[in-house]
Amino acid sequence: MTATPRFPAPEIKDLPDDIKAKVLEVQEKAGFVPNVFLAFARRPAEWRAFFAYHDALMAPESVGRTSNLSKGDREMIVTVTSAANSCLYCVVAHGALLRIYEKKPLVADQVAVNYRKADITPRERAMLDFAMKVCRHSDDVNDADFEPLHAHGFDDEDIWDIAAITAFFGLSNRMASFSNMLPNAEFYLMGRIPKTK
Repeated sequence: MTATPRFPAPEIKDLPDDIKAKVLEVQEKAGFVPNVFLAFARRPAEWRAFFAYHDALMAPESVGRTSNLSKGDREMIVTVTSAANSCLYCVVAHGALLRIYEKKPLVADQVAVNYRKADITPRERAMLDFAMKVCRHSDDVNDADFEPLHAHGFDDEDIWDIAAITAFFGLSNRMASFSNMLPNAEFYLMGRIPKTK
């Protein structure tokens, strides 16, 4: 495996204005530009479609929708399914976000390696069991798979969210892996040591 991406990313200065504005907004908030933002920007129409769907799933309030899944729930789904798909970029990047949202420095490593042994709730375990079935055997999902989720308070819209996040990141994982998209160094340390006031 080479240590560089297979496709050159465009420079921020060369991006279309709408994409440049979003990238600069992310840079201002995070302190760096996650590599995915520039890697996908080589094809602006695909960047717009990708991030529109990403935001609708991962920040439903941005499209005027409410959800019973927390930000931590969403990032946990991404981390677990990305690990199942062996996607280094997404495990590292979304693991960092999971640690931050859950305020648990160990949780991302635990769920990425074996969520069944992780320090998570039965509700989260049921959510991840379903996500893994969608990830690995979506053709075998049946009505019985909904029962444990309903028992933990998930409604059908939540179940759609779990499946859609899993499926969307299946695409993202494959794009990141084939293109050799590498995680930014900043992601590795984020959320590992609690911030002091």
